[in-house]
Amino acid sequence: MKWRKWLRILHRDIGYIATGLTVIYAISGIAVNHIDEWNPNYSIKKSTITLDSIPKLEKEAMIKFILSEIGETGHVKNSFRPAPDQLDIFVEGNTIAVNYTTKEVSQEKVTSRTIIRESNFLHLNDPKKVWTYVADAFAVSLAFLAISGLFMIKGKNGIKGRGAWLTALGVLLPIIFLLVYYY
Repeated sequence: MKWRKWLRILHRDIGYIATGLTVIYAISGIAVNHIDEWNPNYSIKKSTITLDSIPKLEKEAMIKFILSEIGETGHVKNSFRPAPDQLDIFVEGNTIAVNYTTKEVSQEKVTSRTIIRESNFLHLNDPKKVWTYVADAFAVSLAFLAISGLFMIKGKNGIKGRGAWLTALGVLLPIIFLLVYYY
């Protein structure tokens, strides 16, 4: 059997295996590239409402009153008074700040961005251990796919023709960027 036929077989099969990981890394890569613009792992929603009145109650009764007024049913993890006219209440996924003077109740609700958060977890190699070897194998497979792809097509559209120019462009892009960015 000719070497190009084996190259195509390996390129195809390794490409199929790499597809799932490529999608995960692509989703995460885009998310992490824009980390200055948004939190790729969590959605944070802030809101403030003004109550008509806030009765004078003991801390525990006040917590129950506030949670009832805003419709929060989660378990209270903690609470404290940062100032005499303020109360902070911490519920799973929600931080609530009460200002007795202004009667404002501010909330900051945090929810996980499903799929993107898990993709980032893998992409940034947070699990370490075995995942490091999976990620290394994926990187090697991407290098194989890139190099084997150069030799898949013969003739004017292959590496001896058009492919050479496009490959050169792919190599030059990061070099040009680095020269412009660093110098």
